[in-house]
Amino acid sequence: MTAIEQTEARPRGTRLPRRARRNQLLGAAQEVFVAQGYHAAAMDDIAERAGVSKPVLYQHFPGKLDLYLALLDQHCEALLQSVRNALASTTDNKLRVAATMDAYFAYVEDEGGAFRLVFESDLTNEPAVRERVDKVSLDCAKAVSAVISEDTDLPADQSMLLAVGLCGMAQITARYWLGSGQKLPRDAAAKLVSSLSWRGIAGFPLHGAQQQG
Repeated sequence: MTAIEQTEARPRGTRLPRRARRNQLLGAAQEVFVAQGYHAAAMDDIAERAGVSKPVLYQHFPGKLDLYLALLDQHCEALLQSVRNALASTTDNKLRVAATMDAYFAYVEDEGGAFRLVFESDLTNEPAVRERVDKVSLDCAKAVSAVISEDTDLPADQSMLLAVGLCGMAQITARYWLGSGQKLPRDAAAKLVSSLSWRGIAGFPLHGAQQQG
């Protein structure tokens, strides 16, 4: 269950197990940060949204940055896991490309808007935030690169360059698709970008096998 699913308003004074309370606070914080951005958001707003007092909020998170980083860690890990799952979902490389593209589109489409914390943060001048954003982009590319390197004759540095390009294409086109009003259904949009990606990556020969069509 994600943090955003924990944000049902609760009357003040309701006691929750520590883990459940933390999830509730993360969900409330996500809504506030996505709507207002980091700088405009206040701990008062988050406490009010969660239906708790500020002291309760500070028991779990010493400050606003700690809360933001906890959310960022959660959603960076979610993206990375989605990409890994997509790559592991099949051994057919054409389907792998399609699944990976769709993983980014699904991540961006999620109603909680968590992708804005990762890809559109107003706090990227903060080293701890920049480090996490750069790391998840690199880790996703590494996961894709490992498959490219394993299945082709390309050296690791070239595989990584291609993987960075594929992942960059996926997240930028997914964000454009969402921001432009989703004129295509998600499946159709992801398939279109996947077709472009596959036409490029399929040109590199597989180890000891014919190219997949």
